[in-house]
Amino acid sequence: MRHELVVVDGGSHDDTVRIAEAHGARVVPQAEPGYGAAFREGVANCAGEWIATLDADLSHDPRVVLDLMRARAGADLVVASRYVPFGHADMPLGRAVLSRVLNAVYGLVLDLPVRDLSSGFRLYRGAALRGLALRSRDFDVLPEALVGFYAAGYAVREVPFHYWPRGAGRSHARLFRFGLSYLRTLLRLWRSRNAFSAADYDYRAFHSRLPVQRAWQRRRYRLLTRMAGDYERGLDLGCGSSPVLGSLPRTIGVDLSPARLRFLRNHGRPELVRADAARLPFPDACCDLVVASQVIQYLPEPERLVAECARVLQPGGRLVLGFPDHDSPSWRLLGGLHARLTPGANEAPVQQLGSGALLPLLARHGFALEARHSILGAERVLKLRRAG
Repeated sequence: MRHELVVVDGGSHDDTVRIAEAHGARVVPQAEPGYGAAFREGVANCAGEWIATLDADLSHDPRVVLDLMRARAGADLVVASRYVPFGHADMPLGRAVLSRVLNAVYGLVLDLPVRDLSSGFRLYRGAALRGLALRSRDFDVLPEALVGFYAAGYAVREVPFHYWPRGAGRSHARLFRFGLSYLRTLLRLWRSRNAFSAADYDYRAFHSRLPVQRAWQRRRYRLLTRMAGDYERGLDLGCGSSPVLGSLPRTIGVDLSPARLRFLRNHGRPELVRADAARLPFPDACCDLVVASQVIQYLPEPERLVAECARVLQPGGRLVLGFPDHDSPSWRLLGGLHARLTPGANEAPVQQLGSGALLPLLARHGFALEARHSILGAERVLKLRRAG
């Protein structure tokens, strides 16, 4: 197996450089202080398809790299974990307690399904890691990288390993500063984790811990799936990572975000197309169902989406259209609350739409209204039939 070994040297005064170079390693002098800086500088000097990161104090057994390589099938990041079954850690009590607390707090606040998010022993897909704009200076670069992978829709996996007591040197981590750095980073990562552009935004909203958000998402899910009815072939425009697509068999998911499509592929959804909902790469009359929920308000020219839906639908085909009704008093109240509670709510520009303007537009393109429903009076879901 071809490989390269990069050692980031933070100004050591022993024989580290000489010994590393004698064993074929390339030594990179660390330019900025801090673990995060060392991490970024090491990544910048690696050219491989996969990048393994580990500490040089013998607490990370390098033989485990082979286990990580074997576990990489179907994953973009493999974490050597102390806290999954068969994992173990030999650490001083104070450090062990801090590690457990930080992992629990970060996992809860950021909704990360990873047990050991502070483990620095990892195997990354190189292109994915180099594509992240990491900025943390200390050990908090580790959860920042995890959040970046989830936001981009990459697959993450954990495998067990034994964290051994330090075999050489002394730790540069200071427990108080270590914990303070993590806590300062937590708010920044929370905003990033909940950004509208995150690959799993819709999926996590469906399973939200906020009762109102969860109820809203599930009401939308029930309306969309019920109104879809019977059909032979469907398109879900702006599918995002919503569970709706998973309940619509024989339906192609369409989205402009590579991250969201990557997330869906990693969760077993094969029929996906990256495309602009206003410029669909499908032939005329190719389907008898189009679902377009929460997408029309993000288009600079909403009529383009309506025209495309009319083009790809067969005569008599069904359009299920969902959008926030900005004419509604309920939206003015609930939309403002949603914007305050959800950091990504105002991330993308939104067209101010309402039923009063959309219904005539839909009629001009040959759509007849069959049914309408609302979610708390603020979001409208319409079922329309294309003229035969």
